[in-house]
Amino acid sequence: MTVSHGCYDVVVIGAGPAGAVASSLLADLGYRVLVLEKEHFPRFSIGESLLPQSMAFLEQAGMLQAVVEAGFQHKNGAAFTRADDYDCFDFREKFSDGWGTTFQVQRDRFDKVLADCASAHGVEICYGQTVVAVTTMADAVQIDVVSEDGSAYQVGAAFILDGSGFGRVLPRLLQLEKASTLAPRVSLFTHIKDNITDAGFDRNKILITVHPEHPAVWYWLIPFSNGRASVGVVLPRELHAGSECTECELLQQFIAEGGMLQRVLENAEFDTPVGIIDGYSCDVESLYGERFALLGNAGEFLDPVFSSGVTIALKSASLAAEVVHQQLQGLEPDWQKEYAVPLMQGVDTFRAFVEGWYDGRLQDVIFADGKSEQIKEMISSILAGYAWDTGNPYVRDPRRLTTLAELCRK
Repeated sequence: MTVSHGCYDVVVIGAGPAGAVASSLLADLGYRVLVLEKEHFPRFSIGESLLPQSMAFLEQAGMLQAVVEAGFQHKNGAAFTRADDYDCFDFREKFSDGWGTTFQVQRDRFDKVLADCASAHGVEICYGQTVVAVTTMADAVQIDVVSEDGSAYQVGAAFILDGSGFGRVLPRLLQLEKASTLAPRVSLFTHIKDNITDAGFDRNKILITVHPEHPAVWYWLIPFSNGRASVGVVLPRELHAGSECTECELLQQFIAEGGMLQRVLENAEFDTPVGIIDGYSCDVESLYGERFALLGNAGEFLDPVFSSGVTIALKSASLAAEVVHQQLQGLEPDWQKEYAVPLMQGVDTFRAFVEGWYDGRLQDVIFADGKSEQIKEMISSILAGYAWDTGNPYVRDPRRLTTLAELCRK
């Protein structure tokens, strides 16, 4: 195979959290790793509320200290409100062992912190590079790349990981995409100067608000450490399509109907354009194949309601790095058994809770009076990202959520 831009052990598409952690873990094992990133960092991204489980993966990759020192907003739980109902989950009071706190982060800064850590670990990161084709050969993968200046070149690698997130480079190039089982929804979002003075609002928790009349419509409010916040609304596609308002007007219109959220944001300054993602849920035919694997959102993205995206991305990076290591050592790892199955165990737990959120079961549990502390700790563990802890009955069998909802309704 002829290449004009060098040959690597591993090429990673995307320098986001999944790509940064996977590449850093592999570089620490002595491999020559190249990351090809289409954008330049820092760059805007949503998915700003981390889960405590993610801290273990950042620690594993040697990135935790840099994240702690970056000065992000402390996070210890999640609060939920619907009309006059309110309840919160403190992630320090959970069923599973492990971290009980984390951070709420501006992703432009957070992602750059992780990418810079990967560089410090010996990873070569090239920004402004677009992967346009991938060809698998007997002993290597050929990657065709176009630089931002229009020049084209090829890179060779023994293995390729796709951490391109919503860019979903390999699923598009290799025809791996398939429709999600989740209903299509639209997300409108922006950053604001929040000016929050409400004494009842806890900046250490993400606030999830359910629309008082439309339970399928919900909002997030993620406060940052600098007096700003991320705010967004998720709604069925038909509600968005039927509106004649601008995106900013529609977002503010829904916030005005949000009960506690409206009161908390009564002094907010909407000083940033509103973004939109339409039909964000996605799936693939396979998470791996001949000399490639998909990380995080490049494989499957569920829904933003439980902020699971970064945690799943980091879990996939941790799992994939170990299996790639085995493969590059000449072993024959079982990618289905050692990567896809363990990764999907947690994804399927989150999926069951996402489905339970939209069909009302989980909302009925969250807002129920008189929940036992043990049950609340089990739910808190999953909300904190411990969706792989099979000691938790609701991870081992997420169908238990249906029985729990029926009990709460009674």
